[in-house]
Amino acid sequence: GKTVVKRILAGLAGVVAAGLLAVPAQADVDTDFSNELQVYGIYGQKDYYAWIGKITCKRLDRGTDTDIYASAKFVQQQLNRGQDSTEQAWQFLGAALRTYCPHNLHYLEQAAR
Repeated sequence: GKTVVKRILAGLAGVVAAGLLAVPAQADVDTDFSNELQVYGIYGQKDYYAWIGKITCKRLDRGTDTDIYASAKFVQQQLNRGQDSTEQAWQFLGAALRTYCPHNLHYLEQAAR
């Protein structure tokens, strides 16, 4: 339920803060994103997951997803079987927002409250 999500988001809050201070070592944002996903046990085609990350941002920007929970559900449906836990969906979502649309990070912060 939402308690599990809040616990996950609380953990992501520190990662978000650290991520904002980190300077990417590589010029390829999609590769950096893919490398971060692998830390969470999410493996797949770099271009596909970068595309899903960018679409997730567009869905929030356009109001397709009415809240961050809808975004997490969308992401979870795109992940490979066995790599689609609730925790991994939220980790992917946090990484996507940090990487492709940091102006939307406030949605994660609101959900963590």
